[in-house]
This record gives sequence, structure tokens and C-alpha cells, in this order.
Amino acid sequence: MKKSLGNAGELFPQSVFIIASYDENGVPNAMNAAWAGECSRHEICFNIGSHKTTANIVKKGAFTVAPADLANVVSADYFGIATGNKVNKAEQSGLTFTKSEHVDAPVIEEYPLTMECEVTDVQGDENGARITGKIVNTLVDESILDEDGKVDFGKFKPLVYDAAHMTYRVVGEEVGGAWKVGRTLME
Repeated sequence: MKKSLGNAGELFPQSVFIIASYDENGVPNAMNAAWAGECSRHEICFNIGSHKTTANIVKKGAFTVAPADLANVVSADYFGIATGNKVNKAEQSGLTFTKSEHVDAPVIEEYPLTMECEVTDVQGDENGARITGKIVNTLVDESILDEDGKVDFGKFKPLVYDAAHMTYRVVGEEVGGAWKVGRTLME
């Protein structure tokens, strides 16, 4: 038997992305955004409201995205509950923010994977927008790569946000090969 939950759309955990940007004075800022994802192999898209990060990205035309991982759950949550309009989150976090070599946005060194992005579309403004960015480079710490040079999610341990329970969970267990396990039903 199935139960109706109405229009609740947050039942599936969402990636926890840390979006980093610079303000007009070059001060780094980061925020936690769950309404985000890869909208193609070379693009990131996210929806954010009225935040310092939104204004920064609209002005600068660039950002970085670092999927949060288990090792950084405390700072990831902090980036979601503190506001850059009242505190210097980069300084308060104690993390290392360095300038990207490819875009006008910071890289958080402690996060093992970072996508450096140029803004290609803004639907909205600094008060809230759907932002799309082209991935121009991806930086990956070698410690999370497998023997073939691909990201090993078992080593990476990326976080997902479970909105139904307001908690973070970890991704990592492999349960079957894509475009392989379903072949048994084709016989």
C-alpha cells in the first residue's frame, strides 16, 4: 500500500555543493547549496536566493563548486547556516582559500574536488537566480582517485542532503554497474 505525501519533492537526497566566489573587494565567500547539479557533462546549474554569493556571482561572472565530503561536514554545514553578509565565512572557517588559475573565484584547498566555472546564464538577479556555469577545469586531489585516474566515491565519501530528515548522508557503496545490471531483463 502506498501513502500520499502531497507535493513533497524533497524525498531524494541531494548533493551538497559548496559554491565559492569573490566579492567586489576580492574577499572569498562560500555557501552550501543543495538545489544544484550537473545539468550536462560540462555545466553546473543551481538555484539560490538572496545571498552574498548570489550578488558575488552576478557581479564577477565566475564561481567554483566543491562537492562536500565526510571530512568537511562541519565546514559544509557552517557555510549553510552562517551568512556572508554578517561574517567573513572564509576566515571563520579556518580553511584555505586560494585563487583559481582559471576563473575569478576561490578554490577551497581542503575540499578534494573543485569545479571551476564561468557563468553562462543568469535567470534572475542578485536577489535570487537560477545560475548556469560552464566547467572550465576540475581539480581533484589524487587521494580520491582510483587506479584508472577516475574519482573513487568510496574514497571521496561525498555528502548528500536528506531534506526529509534534515541530515547529511554519505555516498560510496557500489550496488551495480550502470547499463549492465539491467541486461538480465533483456534476455
